[in-house]
Amino acid sequence: MERLASTSDPAHKNIGVIGLGIIGRAVAAHLRRKGLPVFVWNRSPRPVPNFVGSPGELATLCNFIQIFVSDDEALLQTMEELSADLVPRHIVLAHSTVAPNSMRAAAEVVECRGARFVEASFTGSKLAAEKGELVYYVGGTARALREARPILEASSKEIVEIGAVGQASAIKIATNMITAASVQAAAEALALVQALEVPLEKFVEAMRANASHSTTLAMKLPKMLEGDFEPHFSVKHMLKDMQIASQIALSRYLDLGLTAAARDQLVEQMQWGHGDYDYSAVARKFLHDTAPAVYEKPQMEAQGEQSDAGEPVTATSAAVTPVPAAQDPSAMSAQARKLSGLSFSGAGDGSAHAALPLRRGFLRQLLSRFSSGEG
Repeated sequence: MERLASTSDPAHKNIGVIGLGIIGRAVAAHLRRKGLPVFVWNRSPRPVPNFVGSPGELATLCNFIQIFVSDDEALLQTMEELSADLVPRHIVLAHSTVAPNSMRAAAEVVECRGARFVEASFTGSKLAAEKGELVYYVGGTARALREARPILEASSKEIVEIGAVGQASAIKIATNMITAASVQAAAEALALVQALEVPLEKFVEAMRANASHSTTLAMKLPKMLEGDFEPHFSVKHMLKDMQIASQIALSRYLDLGLTAAARDQLVEQMQWGHGDYDYSAVARKFLHDTAPAVYEKPQMEAQGEQSDAGEPVTATSAAVTPVPAAQDPSAMSAQARKLSGLSFSGAGDGSAHAALPLRRGFLRQLLSRFSSGEG
């Protein structure tokens, strides 16, 4: 595999990219198109230019190291693997969406070696990464941010300086809370419009002139109607972010009802085996044309090797909260059956059959509330 010339000269600014998920590989490709020397590493080897054997080898070749791994555990493990090879000439840029405490722990590993650390959470889709139009929320010392800025500018359209390490992660989690809730609300609005037999296209048209319209809805609504859930940001990674938000809320005695509701709908999609779909797949529950035609027993999907954020992990510190599987209707309590108001006689027309996934999802939530003493 052909490689660029090795750099024993620290003034030579090679860029290393760790994690070749949707965003990491798009950023690496974009940097190359700009003529920048890029070396890459991924836990699963890839037939791509300048693929090296380990994070340590990447550190010997590069002054700048950009890390696009998927979660807290993967970030901290990567830091551990890099640590022995980090020296003062290195600048490490961490792009993962993780808990603020995890980002601060990663920074400590780097700074203990005399190197500089930049927190650089990003917002933007696969297309934005390919075009070099990400938006970075950054945190770190003034010196580290100054030195890292040219590298960030190469793949971004805007850099927003937030403050100390950990604060940019807080901002990224908060913005994703709004994104997840917005798409969940849109899915429910589509369900209502469809139930009232109004053309869904009219809802999309009306939203374009509505004050609550957004760039997210402009991207997601047409895809939801088409049943196109090609991942730009997956269910499993949006769920991970909502779990982080929920854990922070628990630790600070915050009641984040919308975030909890969005999280629960993402958990349900995971149990249906849709973890690798785009997070807008929450619409599958409601729209007849995209929901499963028949009931299937929910299955938690195995952890995928790759993610839209980057590296695979064997476990996540923001573990998915299990939702009880759908139960036999005959085993339901009389109170739950009365509250549900649903018939399970097996009879019904085609429209009732198509709504079965919606009913099952409702019952799982209802039963989980009774089992936990809620409601």
